[in-house]
Amino acid sequence: MKNILIILLATLVIGCKKETIETKSVTNLNENEVSLTDAQFKNADIETTTLSDKNISSVLKLNGKIDVPPQNLVSVSVPLGGYLQSTKLLPGMQIKKGEVIAVIEDQQYIQLQQDYLVAKAKLVYAEKEASRQNDLNQSQASSDKITQMAQAEVSSLRAITNALAEKLKLVNINPNTISASKISQKINVYATIDGYVSRVNVNVGKYISPSEVLFELINPTDIHLNIKVYEKDVAKLKLGQRVIAYTNSEPNIKHQSKIILISKDASTDGTSEVHCHFEKYDKTLLPGMYMNAEVEVQSANSNALPEESIVSFEGKNYIYLEVAKQKYQMQEVQIGDTENNFVQIINADKLKNKKVVSKGAYTLLMKMKNTEE
Repeated sequence: MKNILIILLATLVIGCKKETIETKSVTNLNENEVSLTDAQFKNADIETTTLSDKNISSVLKLNGKIDVPPQNLVSVSVPLGGYLQSTKLLPGMQIKKGEVIAVIEDQQYIQLQQDYLVAKAKLVYAEKEASRQNDLNQSQASSDKITQMAQAEVSSLRAITNALAEKLKLVNINPNTISASKISQKINVYATIDGYVSRVNVNVGKYISPSEVLFELINPTDIHLNIKVYEKDVAKLKLGQRVIAYTNSEPNIKHQSKIILISKDASTDGTSEVHCHFEKYDKTLLPGMYMNAEVEVQSANSNALPEESIVSFEGKNYIYLEVAKQKYQMQEVQIGDTENNFVQIINADKLKNKKVVSKGAYTLLMKMKNTEE
């Protein structure tokens, strides 16, 4: 019985020691470290590198929308007003310069043509009368006063006739084509640009006041990108600088443009407007459309690591440092811009002269997490 108790006691002591050693081993294992066996190291194909000095350009990411310069956005109105008799315009319809886009009618156009023809007839008579009075004055058969009055009448009627002619031109009536037998109550409204209809504000039969806008026309060949830039970033931009723009719906399609104007004023939200001209017109780009933009600003030498060195886990970025043979430590890093497969490391002070895993970092991450599980 005594021998049996001794054997049981020895077994218990050995088991406790083994458990203590295993517990100690687990306790000493850093949760941010991972070790590889010889076989694991061979299969993982781990490679290391050190920080390198790379010339990495900084990319400024902005947003804005498609805009149209004032000369390419036309609001169509009728200077004298009238009733809309006909139009075929619909939003999005293509138009050509000089095309009739609407017909307006009103009795005032009849009166205007009548006034012009009457004034023109009186002018012809007045010019003949002035010539006759001038001849009589030369032979002293008429006084200077009568001759001067005749010349004043000619000047007055010529001013009235010219003013009425300009009013006719204002409503697209050619003064040289009207006569007593060719008076019309209608006028044509013509497109002044090539482009498309942006908005239709009227309907047939409606009375149009002189200040009312009938249609809005857009010439899209000179559309540009208006982007918002914060004050702190304005100094990084310059005229002629390249800008790459893309939409949220088609981010893979890049539209090349360059900066043509940088606003010198800042709005209440602390941003300035930067206007960019597209190198090639794309019909899919419409005024008012929101776009993203990327501007490559001045490049600078930075501490960098290969892209393969960075692993992302739970929204953060990490690297693995070689702390011993086949033993690696996980460390969080702050990354910046990327260029030519190299990533800028912002908090690089603690990484100087240290070996960083450049190949196989994700293998180490999976090994670490599997071990923890």
